[in-house]
Amino acid sequence: MSPTTPLLLLHSRLACGLDHLQSVLLLATRVWVSWQFLKSGWLKLTTWDVTLELFRSEYAVPVLSPGLAAVLGTFGELLFPALLIAGFLSRAAALGLFAVNALAVVSYWHVIGADGYEAALAQHVLWGFMLAVIAVCGAGNLSQDALLARKKHPAA
Repeated sequence: MSPTTPLLLLHSRLACGLDHLQSVLLLATRVWVSWQFLKSGWLKLTTWDVTLELFRSEYAVPVLSPGLAAVLGTFGELLFPALLIAGFLSRAAALGLFAVNALAVVSYWHVIGADGYEAALAQHVLWGFMLAVIAVCGAGNLSQDALLARKKHPAA
């Protein structure tokens, strides 16, 4: 027996135990990142006149008109998080919200990229990372995606 065998066995047991937490961690990640965008989308929707003015005067969304950018941004901040929380079309929803997040950084870079706003930029980076994890790893077993996959391909 190799001297590393007990260490490798312990590591294997640890990995097996932690594997059971993957779906809970992915669910918590989906809910946390979704909540951040749902709050923003709801605020935009309930103060629509202010939202339109911000898109006209403050946010520099490339290519899109301010009105269209406001509608699409608000829609994305409400739809994609709802899909993520349900765990339905999770990878596509994570990519969609990733795009909304990236566009927010680009459009508001004159503020987020300025000295003293490092924490705001760090929040967007964290959200982007969380969304990338969901896009790459999926929603986990605690999701509609997993339920539909089990129905489509039941275990033999």
